Amino acid sequence: MLRRGDSDPETLSVSVQVLTLSLRRSNHCSLVRSMAPASCALCQNAKAILKRPKTGQQICKDCFFYVFETEVHHTILESSLFKPGDRVAIGASGGKDSTVLAYVMKTLNDRYNYALELFLLSIDEGITGYRDDSLETVKRNQQQYDMPLKILSYDELYGWTMDAIVSQIGKKNNCTFCGVFRRQALDRGAATLNVDHIVTGHNADDIAETVLMNIMRGDIARLGRCTMICTQGEDTIKRSKPFKYAYEKEIVMYAYFKKLDYFSTECIYSPDAYRGHARAFLKDLEAARPSAIIDIIHSGEAFEVREEVKATQKAQQTCIRCGYMSSNELCKACTLLEGLERGMANSVITDRARKKINALGPAPDSLRTIPHYRSPLPVVSVEAPSHS
Repeated sequence: MLRRGDSDPETLSVSVQVLTLSLRRSNHCSLVRSMAPASCALCQNAKAILKRPKTGQQICKDCFFYVFETEVHHTILESSLFKPGDRVAIGASGGKDSTVLAYVMKTLNDRYNYALELFLLSIDEGITGYRDDSLETVKRNQQQYDMPLKILSYDELYGWTMDAIVSQIGKKNNCTFCGVFRRQALDRGAATLNVDHIVTGHNADDIAETVLMNIMRGDIARLGRCTMICTQGEDTIKRSKPFKYAYEKEIVMYAYFKKLDYFSTECIYSPDAYRGHARAFLKDLEAARPSAIIDIIHSGEAFEVREEVKATQKAQQTCIRCGYMSSNELCKACTLLEGLERGMANSVITDRARKKINALGPAPDSLRTIPHYRSPLPVVSVEAPSHS
């Protein structure tokens, strides 16, 4: 130790080195103590390895799996989504959301004896280098989760792939076509499976983004129903979102720690989508306030549309051409398909723009149309998992 009166240079040098080493060891020990992992906030036994984006809790991996699955289970129970014996189609794209949904649905079905018959239903939009690759993931999931799989393609149903559509209209409005076609394709694919229910992997981030989009567009009709966990038209199959309150970040963490097999590449046509602006805005809000996602959903749930506004909304009917639900004589899918067939796809994006195509007169009899939805659709055989 350095003492007052020590004047020998050698003694002074050694004392300084000892003091420096002592300080380094002290600082290192403090750093180690500050970096030591905390105990799990839930079980108090295991070491915490992650911080939940949704709650900020530091928890261990096993507790994260349990609370994530239990929250989805409570969402299902509180909303009475299923009844024993239901045949349920899981909308499977091969991405993280649908892959985790398939895994969790199978887990909860076994754990809590929901007594559901589960199927995988995939829609092939016809996007080279994206959907063809992701469908390979779905086929592996079919084997991993031991669920029958049905794949329905745009080409089979509409006579058009998304690649062909984009080649005609460009990338500006392609998501409009894909969204409309995909929704109807899911219903039609589910009808061939004779299921009672469709579940999709839409998560809390997706729903909050939709609320923001409908506010920005002033779409009162959609704003009034976009936060509903379950929807069903008179002629459509019940559809629900078990991940309504699950954060996207937690779904990614669940897939990562469970080592699930999923496809992570984004659609090559989505960067120009309008939803991207709402997503970027929501991420900024979440960075400042993690509860912003759930807060926006609760705000959307609390919106009430005045009766006089409801009275101005179009009554639901069925499409005169294909029999699918619609608020006009022709459903949106038939309208978009007619525009493609007549080489005027960009003239049918909005009701106002459709006047241009109406001026051409009635559609020719040779026009390719969508099969009638109300016609009895045979229950087709689906590819069952092989156990070879």
